[in-house]
Amino acid sequence: MAVVDARGPVRYLWWLARQVKGRVALGAIFGSLWFASLAVTPYLISQAIDRGLVPHRPSVLIAWAGVVLAVGVASAWLGIMRHRSMTRLRLAAAMRTADLVMTHATRLGAALPRRVTAGEVVTIGISDVWTIGRAMNAGGVGVASVVACVVIAVMLSRISGMLAAVIMIGVPSMVLIVGPLLRRTQRAGARYRERQGAVNGRLLDVLGGLRILNGLGGKELHLARYQRESSALRDQGYRVGGPSSWIGALGECLPAVFIGVVIWLAARLAVDGGLTPGQLMAVYGYTAMLVIPVNVLIFVGFDVTHGVVAARRLTEFLRLPVDDPSGEPAPAAPAALHDPVSGVCAEPGRFTALAGSRPADGAEILDRLGAYGPTEATWAGRRLDDIAVAEIRDRVLVTEHEADLFAGTLREVVAGRLAPDDRRIRQALTTAVAHDVGDDLDRPLTWGGRNLSGGQRQRVRLARAVYADPEMLLAPEPTSAVDAHTEAAIADRLSQARAGRGTVLATTSPVLLDRADTVHWLVDGRVAASGTHRELLATESGYRALVNR
Repeated sequence: MAVVDARGPVRYLWWLARQVKGRVALGAIFGSLWFASLAVTPYLISQAIDRGLVPHRPSVLIAWAGVVLAVGVASAWLGIMRHRSMTRLRLAAAMRTADLVMTHATRLGAALPRRVTAGEVVTIGISDVWTIGRAMNAGGVGVASVVACVVIAVMLSRISGMLAAVIMIGVPSMVLIVGPLLRRTQRAGARYRERQGAVNGRLLDVLGGLRILNGLGGKELHLARYQRESSALRDQGYRVGGPSSWIGALGECLPAVFIGVVIWLAARLAVDGGLTPGQLMAVYGYTAMLVIPVNVLIFVGFDVTHGVVAARRLTEFLRLPVDDPSGEPAPAAPAALHDPVSGVCAEPGRFTALAGSRPADGAEILDRLGAYGPTEATWAGRRLDDIAVAEIRDRVLVTEHEADLFAGTLREVVAGRLAPDDRRIRQALTTAVAHDVGDDLDRPLTWGGRNLSGGQRQRVRLARAVYADPEMLLAPEPTSAVDAHTEAAIADRLSQARAGRGTVLATTSPVLLDRADTVHWLVDGRVAASGTHRELLATESGYRALVNR
């Protein structure tokens, strides 16, 4: 795929137009031919009048009428092809943009939710891509409309130079009248689009946390907050609708007024003997037909204005930096991970636990040890940010408490990107004490594991991590949603399953802490003391208070 030009919205739209230039050309060709067929029809009618009807020559009249019929049939076919080619152009542009969004989101990986809200990504991937697709109208019917205006001016010049001059001056003037409204629409649309992403993010947060809100309360609070923000979005939408409605009104009325002016001038010429009856009919036909390309030009400007707003949000997303895949090779053998900010050291082959009063401290340390975001952590004494990210991801796995479970069978969900092995999958489920999820590995799971309880989802996530069998497993609060009996079973089985592999858990569970080879007690995000669970209970009153709590 060609390198995307994401330096700005206009540059991106130009880049996208070049990527689908074949479809743009096809839309412009069919659009121009369709407009040409409409433009030539008044000329043919004028010839039928002047050469057949006025001199009372029926055979000539019938011949010209046949030509008009043939052109009408061709015009109908060209109109169908114009519509079909433009629809395909918009779809191609929208799908190419959607592919870019999905590809970049995949490259960002776990860094995505740290850099942009889910609501913003949803709005870009669902709304903005279609708005950008409509902006491609400028390259298809937009070009065709300009060609149509030029063709009509040329044909009118053969009848009256004055009328041609009126056309050449009037059409750009109508577009210029709409210009300030387009700029106002763009400014208001940019503010509306920003609020739209925020409100969509709020909606996703509420839907994702509905189970929690049902249990803890607060639904009314979040509902009121969403209503407040959506009301502000509605008001902003009204501000967008103001200039947009004027554009729509002017797009309909200006061409009609223009027709009236041209027809009045043509009628005066006909009265003075400057035009024949057929020419008068031709002028009327040309001018009436001119309504279509002028109207299209105005609304193409509207589409481009909104396309620029959508492309600006898209390019901001595409410019989010991804992890640099280049770097030095990872250590050849299992080695210690060290975080100098906190003082935590994760030894290979050992079960390590991080215990602190603030769960966020442990999660941040695991992120640094897993090279998610800026980090000063080292691996075998070498900085992680100097090592190739792909090698880190292959050997160091950071799980998340709310990591997504994709829709699929239980087998597919647990196996993840690895080839499924039913025996190993069942062992991983047993280690995570996830037997209640079901013995049937073909059991379907919905997106996000919505057909599972919170505890079941957590254990399936743990089973997926165990199945991956990484050299170093980093997991924050892996048993926070299970009961004490299940937690004890997980502690025993996990320590056995991970024997000889490095494991770091952020937890305050006494059961898990008791199984750890080393416990790091964290105070304000730094190691205050290290030792076994029983040693820290005996020597550190703060640690003892934390565990007892």
